[in-house]
Amino acid sequence: MKKLISSILLLCAYFSVFAQNIHLTGTVKDSIGTGFEMANIIALNAESKALESYCVTNHKGNYKLSLKINTSYNIKVSYLGCTPAEFNLSTKEADLTKNVTLFEENSLLNQVDVTYKMPVSVRGDTIVYDTDSFTTGTEKKLKDVLVALPGVELNDDGQIEVEGKKVQKVMVEGKDFFDGDSKIATENIPADAVDKVEVLRNYNEISQMRGLTNDNDNIAMNIKLKKGKKNFWFGELTAGAGPDEKFLAHPKLFYYSPEFSLNLITDMNNIGEVPFTRRDFMNFTGGFKNFNRNGGSSFSTGANSLGISTAQNNKAKDVDTKFAALNFSFSPNKALDLSGFGIYSYTGTKMETQSSTTYKLNGNQSQVEEAIKQNDQDVNLGLVKFSSVYKPNANFQFDYDVMLKKSDDEEEESVTSIVNNSTDVIIQNKKQKPTTVNQNTNIYYTLNDKNIFAFEAQHLYEDEDPFYNAIRNEFAFVDLFPVNQTQSLYNINQEKNILTNKVDAKLDYYYITGDKSNIQFTLGTTQNHQNFDSKIFQILDSGSELDMVGNQYKNDVTYNVSDLFMAFHYKLQAGIFTFNPGLSLHQYQTKNKQLGSTVKDDLTSVLPDMYINVQLKKSENLRFNYKITRSFTDVSKFAQSYVLNNYNSVYSGNRDLESSLNHNLSLNFFSFNMFNFTHMFANITYTKRIDALKSDVIPEGINQIKTSINSNLEDESLSGNLRYQRTFKHFKFSTKANLSWSKTNNLINSLPSASESLNQNYSGSLSTNFKKAPNLELGYAYSVSNYDRGETSTSYYTKRPYLKLDAVILKELILTADYDFYSYTNKENTIENEYDFLEAQLIYQKKDSKWEFGLKGKNLLDTRSLNQSSDTDYAFSSSTYYVQPRYFLFTVKYNL
Repeated sequence: MKKLISSILLLCAYFSVFAQNIHLTGTVKDSIGTGFEMANIIALNAESKALESYCVTNHKGNYKLSLKINTSYNIKVSYLGCTPAEFNLSTKEADLTKNVTLFEENSLLNQVDVTYKMPVSVRGDTIVYDTDSFTTGTEKKLKDVLVALPGVELNDDGQIEVEGKKVQKVMVEGKDFFDGDSKIATENIPADAVDKVEVLRNYNEISQMRGLTNDNDNIAMNIKLKKGKKNFWFGELTAGAGPDEKFLAHPKLFYYSPEFSLNLITDMNNIGEVPFTRRDFMNFTGGFKNFNRNGGSSFSTGANSLGISTAQNNKAKDVDTKFAALNFSFSPNKALDLSGFGIYSYTGTKMETQSSTTYKLNGNQSQVEEAIKQNDQDVNLGLVKFSSVYKPNANFQFDYDVMLKKSDDEEEESVTSIVNNSTDVIIQNKKQKPTTVNQNTNIYYTLNDKNIFAFEAQHLYEDEDPFYNAIRNEFAFVDLFPVNQTQSLYNINQEKNILTNKVDAKLDYYYITGDKSNIQFTLGTTQNHQNFDSKIFQILDSGSELDMVGNQYKNDVTYNVSDLFMAFHYKLQAGIFTFNPGLSLHQYQTKNKQLGSTVKDDLTSVLPDMYINVQLKKSENLRFNYKITRSFTDVSKFAQSYVLNNYNSVYSGNRDLESSLNHNLSLNFFSFNMFNFTHMFANITYTKRIDALKSDVIPEGINQIKTSINSNLEDESLSGNLRYQRTFKHFKFSTKANLSWSKTNNLINSLPSASESLNQNYSGSLSTNFKKAPNLELGYAYSVSNYDRGETSTSYYTKRPYLKLDAVILKELILTADYDFYSYTNKENTIENEYDFLEAQLIYQKKDSKWEFGLKGKNLLDTRSLNQSSDTDYAFSSSTYYVQPRYFLFTVKYNL
């Protein structure tokens, strides 16, 4: 009933606002009557001088403004390269029409003055947001500003997305801000420092390369600071404390000038707010590009081979974190730019999960495991990067980057496994200290207007040393391993070391055949060398070690893959179409040496690709991509001796594996329509894998012995997503839909076994954006996960209505609150769980005061767990995951 009343009140407010408005429509034309697309129109209240309405003309030059009745306005019209026009009008109760003609002008000074006040302006591939036009004064971080901007979103990992794609680079005043990650920016840049947000689509930081390659998937964001934030130090000092010894310390400091910038961010807390997760660490690119992304080859080097557990929804039973990050940029002269960053993060996490997992066995049989897992982990993460750009003139640029990633991870996991009323307790210990060093060198040289050269090289060094230990009463694989069965406990240990050296290099030559066409020739190579060593041993009650003797228990593998390739691409723009077909020729060679012999494989492959862009309007396009790629797995899949994956899974590789072939198709539609304030993005992707690697499993109840083979059974996946957003003055409606379907064919006891998964996620919300009234966002999300393993199948459903409140009380109090309600069920109705989360914060700050006082509460309803589902090729599971109880925190912040 409360939700219904809230919805009715929102609708009443909506109609009451629009009932008192009229529309001013018309066309903006040039001197010969052709409509201007993307002309800017703003309406200033003649009395208050405040901006009350704005719009951008559509592809026909039409505009539409929503204006209050019985009000006088000054209307200003502008278009790049033309003399601005303006006129006055007074509204009554009837709609008005006014056409405008603009004339060409050499001076752009007036244009700059007018467009500066536009809430949103589109300049080529750049969208500029004036943040004051969208914020309400309650925003504290950059992320609060971004979610208010049309067409900009934050995903569940805190990363910025535009057009459904992640923003790859965030800059502040044109300087890189922790290059390769946008979450650090959204969580730490103060909202009151942001003046404008520039979204740079089709971004290429190499000026010589712009227009030569397809950069549609490259999106960057530049933050423009307000006056008083440049050439001055600014920042925040935040501290907090609460019951149960809860604490928070979060100082941060910023400095920006044209020649030098410095950012220092620190954070210590035990309230579950993790500024830098292990997932962030694994996905952190540091700005390193995907080498030769259209080259047709994919080489895996392996990652996270230990399987450290990750927190769900950034929540856990107990979390303690420490974080420090430093970012700098320095320009000693106009030709040289130096930049870099360092990040350190410690997270101590305690997790508890109860799960029910259904394993597929032979035929129609299945086995269910009920498990309780308790994890205690300490994760230390470190990153250091240094970058340099030397550009003495417009025709030459030299780049060098180096990044070090290092972690020290340790986890103890207690598992209580219940199968057929039989209980087994397993203690798993995992340790690893992996090191990664990535280096990148690029040279770009423009010989003349017709000839451009680009050389790119990368070197990757990885050293992984995962250690695994399992202690249990019963060992599931006593028939497979020569263990001593007379011991009080089975104490099984495994040491592994994976060493990777990978070199990529290519030379591109671009010949400019015309204003709208070019030819690209490429010569390149990838050389990947990996060593894999492992051994398994048992620690006896006496403390001595019992090595597993035999070739099947120790790995010593050397794996090399070589790719010599040449490629040709032709790019042509014809009207609204851009065509970019290509072809690459590869000579592959793989070798794996183990067990005293070498297996070698040579392969020649021709891989085509095609890109087509249809520019329907200046801010609306349709893009098609098709490419065939060849994928090579990493050394661990070739290692034939046994490897322990976890307490119920053993893996043995296959030295005769070959590469797989992938057909990839995608179709994307994007529309940014400021005429009717509509933003839409749609994408559909299809992948078909031929000769793909398949798992062949020998199941023994919940225990599995796995290997990999190449199979002519084809795997397929299809995914699509749709995002639609429309703004009606103070109201914004958003909806999203994501669907992903996959069909994989694996083997059980060498017999084919098909698995299908279909995941659907839908959401919709209605939000307000008032300057002097409380703002609400009311939304609903619905997700379905269907898992089909032949005769074993199920579905899980999650319904989530949510509400967000953002209000200013008595001009000095800010109240924010987030409420989420979850209903989690399965198809059989054997699971019916409901739970909800409520977070709220009250902030007090006097006008123009540097001091701020706050009271925040998390999990105010004291919910103790949440539910999730997941699947693999041979199993699906539903889990209950426990989280921190309710807590309160009193905070004090001083703005520097």
